[in-house]
Amino acid sequence: MFIDSHCHLDFPEFQSRLPEVLSNMEKANVQHALCVSVDLPDFPKVLKLAEDHTHLYASVGVHPDYEDTPEPSFEFLVETAKHPKIVAIGETGLDYYRMGDRSYESMEWQRERFRTHIRAAIASKRPLIIHTRSASADTLRILQEEGASKIGGVMHCFTESLEVAQAAMEMGFFISFSGIVTFKSAKDLQETCRQVPLDKLLIETDSPYLAPVPYRGKTNEPAWVAQVGEFVADLKGVSVERLAKQTYDNFFECFQIDRSFS
Repeated sequence: MFIDSHCHLDFPEFQSRLPEVLSNMEKANVQHALCVSVDLPDFPKVLKLAEDHTHLYASVGVHPDYEDTPEPSFEFLVETAKHPKIVAIGETGLDYYRMGDRSYESMEWQRERFRTHIRAAIASKRPLIIHTRSASADTLRILQEEGASKIGGVMHCFTESLEVAQAAMEMGFFISFSGIVTFKSAKDLQETCRQVPLDKLLIETDSPYLAPVPYRGKTNEPAWVAQVGEFVADLKGVSVERLAKQTYDNFFECFQIDRSFS
């Protein structure tokens, strides 16, 4: 039994084939999935997925790379997080990858948005879903400055160094690996994955992106988190059953979900 800890089932790639995608999840023994918010205009679709399907959960937040979109307020995030199917705040964080010629100072809007999400997570007692790309030092610094260790969460689609993972785990964060870990070019990431303790590890698809081997290049979907799990189990030298159970348990611990209602 697997759980996809991060996917985007509200995205256009799934609109015409959602029943098929959910059926594929069931066939692959993927029992739950977390549908993650990236902006406010599309958030109602994310929430409706969780409301309509008992095995789906949702988050609320605005992705750091979405610049021309309504800005989430602290009050909105805290109030919305009261919904019983909202289990996290995010995804949020920092993404300097596309900064280009812009100055460091010009990215202050990202850092302020990030701080708003952290403060809302602490106030609402909901864990954070963290996206970081080409910005790990600032990501860790702001998490520390804002006291994110009070609530923890997950470093999603992790591609950073072992040192970054260790710093995040020290603040109570889980480390989540996507299909990237299965790529032949991901040797450093694979070594980091080997070093992350099983009780701090999650797996995800980030679908519709980053399909794992052997589906690389295709539209990813939650069912394929099983391939990520199988690869990680082999990488860490444990049985698939043990990896599946541990990441399943970790999901409920990370997102503070009452399993009696799962």
